[in-house]
Amino acid sequence: MFKTSAKTIRAVVASAAVLTLFGLPAQARPDTRTMTCAQAQDLVKRSGAIVLSTGQYTYSRFVADRRYCGHYEILRPSYAPTRDTAQCPVAYYCERVVRPRN
Repeated sequence: MFKTSAKTIRAVVASAAVLTLFGLPAQARPDTRTMTCAQAQDLVKRSGAIVLSTGQYTYSRFVADRRYCGHYEILRPSYAPTRDTAQCPVAYYCERVVRPRN
């Protein structure tokens, strides 16, 4: 049976936190502006749901179909700038439906 001291556990947790914060390079979001419209559409279709950069300081979550939305959400078309199209119909976004209370 293993006996682990609290000091050892704290050291392992601290090491994991340091590696997570500093040891791994940051992953950049794919940017729709660097893709063609067809490439952006294909990426969403293959991923199912993905967050893509749409501008220098903007991003959006795109979904391929209804499976990636919550119970009280509906699909709406979502557009983004791509390398070859100013407003490419990339995929969809999930919009929450607010139902009035009786």
